[in-house]
Amino acid sequence: MKRKILVLNGPNLNMLGTRQPEIYGHDTLADIEGRLRKQGKARGLDVDCRQSNHEGELVTWIQEARTTCAGIIINPGAYTHTSVAIRDALAACDLPIIELHLSNIHKREEFRHHSYMTAVVTGTILGFGAYGYELALEAMVRLVDGPAAAPKPKTRSRRKK
Repeated sequence: MKRKILVLNGPNLNMLGTRQPEIYGHDTLADIEGRLRKQGKARGLDVDCRQSNHEGELVTWIQEARTTCAGIIINPGAYTHTSVAIRDALAACDLPIIELHLSNIHKREEFRHHSYMTAVVTGTILGFGAYGYELALEAMVRLVDGPAAAPKPKTRSRRKK
């Protein structure tokens, strides 16, 4: 079984940490990618993180993932609201796909409320900032390995009084 998860980031996400930190937070993309790779390694996954400001490059990577990866996590950035090409590439990909957004796009400008991707992905995570990437990777583990692969919740011991 393929154990690689492709994490794609669209335009301007290379500017995380400096671009509108009041919306996107102070973590850089390198910070996020480092945490994801560490989390993936602990779960037996190879996490391949890529970023591009170019639509065609993202489409090519999605097409390649069809035969090399177990799933895709994608933050399409502004292409969320404009790219039929990325949407069509995702639709042709028979893998679990998670759409991710740092901010809650539905609480922002009206043009951001529509996503071309949502109708063709497995699920969407939005509004949790950089932590959303970690949530997406845990969700992907469940999609790839099944619910039994999820970590068991820790129980707290209760002291009797």
